[in-house]
Amino acid sequence: MIVTRTPLRISFAGGGSDFADFYRVHGGRVLATTIDKYVHVILQNRFDDKIRVGYSTTELREHLDEVQHELVRESMRTVGIERSLEVSTMADVPSTGTGLGSSSSVTVGLLNALYAHSGDPQTRERLARDAVRIEIEVLAKPIGKQDQYIAAYGGMRKLTFARDESVVAERVRLPADTMQFLDDRLMLFYTGLGRDSGAVLKEQKSRIETNAGTLLEMVRMVDEMESLLIAGNLDDFGRAMDHCWSLKRSLASTVTNSFIDDVYRSATRAGALGGKITGAGGGGFLLLFCEQGSQRAVRRAIHGLKELVFHLEPDGSKVLFST
Repeated sequence: MIVTRTPLRISFAGGGSDFADFYRVHGGRVLATTIDKYVHVILQNRFDDKIRVGYSTTELREHLDEVQHELVRESMRTVGIERSLEVSTMADVPSTGTGLGSSSSVTVGLLNALYAHSGDPQTRERLARDAVRIEIEVLAKPIGKQDQYIAAYGGMRKLTFARDESVVAERVRLPADTMQFLDDRLMLFYTGLGRDSGAVLKEQKSRIETNAGTLLEMVRMVDEMESLLIAGNLDDFGRAMDHCWSLKRSLASTVTNSFIDDVYRSATRAGALGGKITGAGGGGFLLLFCEQGSQRAVRRAIHGLKELVFHLEPDGSKVLFST
């Protein structure tokens, strides 16, 4: 049996610059971190040749091509395992529509488990690269590649996407007290709005050339926000998040809506310095950065939304158990 644990993520700046259509021309950067909410993958041999996959439903298949869970199917195919396997995935949040990178965490966690199962454990770079290939090249999902890299590497990272397709996942090293202050002042609330992230991302992807100036400013903000964190200027970091949200809102017509805007205004009036909808936008989770001591007031102001209490996670995907 193999058990892997792969974290979810939140990003602060640069989202959208990880699309190939952008970074192949301009280069891209994203500032993101993993959090202590996870996807777990469990693998176990079967005595027969069948494949059993357990998630929100259960599949029992004779052949790999019949598996409907496309991430399981393509991950198994990538590693070269075609039969006699039980695969289960479990997540701390709904597996789609949250904006926390859960699909890529599933893919990275599956690959990590499958490679360990085959006796051929791989580097973080290989896990991320294989996950990118599966999701973007094989399954043609309209996404960038920040989620796969942050899930594999973990921690607070500045991800740099070069024109030649190489990626540098540089850890942002902060003093322990800065990390604690940041941890204390970040909050996540579930909007209750499900959304088709693919539709939001397709529109965003189609407007990359039109939005190039905005995306370049978002890339510039990555370095500025990294510098603010390193200097411990957390209030200015929160205000920079507000600026990034104003930029992100313009990338596609479906990034926000009147409900999200009303909630965001209520939060800022109560003491949130900045924030954003995680992931593509349109729903999922609202990430807020609060003025010190204002967390209770922010909770009261948006009491209708369920809070996801979390902490920052320093590690990426890992094998928890192997026997």
